[in-house]
Amino acid sequence: METKKTNCGEMGSKLADLLLDPQSAPASIVAHVEQCDACRSEIEELRATMTLMDEWEGPEPSPYFASKLNARFREERETAPAGWLERLRARLTYGPRTHMRPIAAMALTIVLLLGGGAYLGITNWEQPPQAPGEAAVVHDLQLLDSNADLLDQMEAITNNQDGD
Repeated sequence: METKKTNCGEMGSKLADLLLDPQSAPASIVAHVEQCDACRSEIEELRATMTLMDEWEGPEPSPYFASKLNARFREERETAPAGWLERLRARLTYGPRTHMRPIAAMALTIVLLLGGGAYLGITNWEQPPQAPGEAAVVHDLQLLDSNADLLDQMEAITNNQDGD
């Protein structure tokens, strides 16, 4: 029977499964933990941590904690904030969270519109229409006509060099 080697890096989540429910763990993982010293020490450290966590007890809150906290929230809600910024802060802090999505969507829309408008203003999309251009052949012929004297001079130089 061929055995499959398991990479120790992939064993992180599988070790927790083996620790929490050893009966349902695959046999290949159990065999790997029995053979690999690093994985075996890792699972022993996890067991020690779980044992310490089972022994730990959290502190008991004061019996009046909830009522004091509710009274403090009520006081904060009832006091009138000084300005509109304070009212907005209080509403965002103590109000329901359902109103934040439309506000965020509206703010994002405004940012996109302002950014797009600024981009259009910078790039100047309104360009004047271009005049219809001349064909390349016509342009070349006009250049040849304007430079006829230069071509005649060059031809004369070439004839003088051939004649010498």
